[in-house]
Amino acid sequence: MQIVRTIVWALLLFSLLAFSFFNWKPVEVQIWSNLVLETKLPALVIVAFLLGLVPMWLLHRASKWRAARRISALEAATNRLATPAPASAPTTATDNPAEESAPEPDNPVEPEPSKPA
Repeated sequence: MQIVRTIVWALLLFSLLAFSFFNWKPVEVQIWSNLVLETKLPALVIVAFLLGLVPMWLLHRASKWRAARRISALEAATNRLATPAPASAPTTATDNPAEESAPEPDNPVEPEPSKPA
């Protein structure tokens, strides 16, 4: 994939150089009625290209960064849920006096009510 990207950039650079060589002519750009900018045509084309490319590239980078942050946060949450919680230490009777006052029943299962025959 890296070689394809390098080839595309090389072709883009070559075509820009060829365009610049064959179109090195001064052009006038009228910004307002009394403000005229005189520049070479390749400079105008490069500036217009960058005005379109840079905002979209920044938007792409921002969304990629936001997605990477969201993915890492979700992975961290998944890792927290996947790892078992450490077993808590057994409590003694002196730690919780409420347990001392309520004795446990001998038979925790409730008996079924008797049915009249």
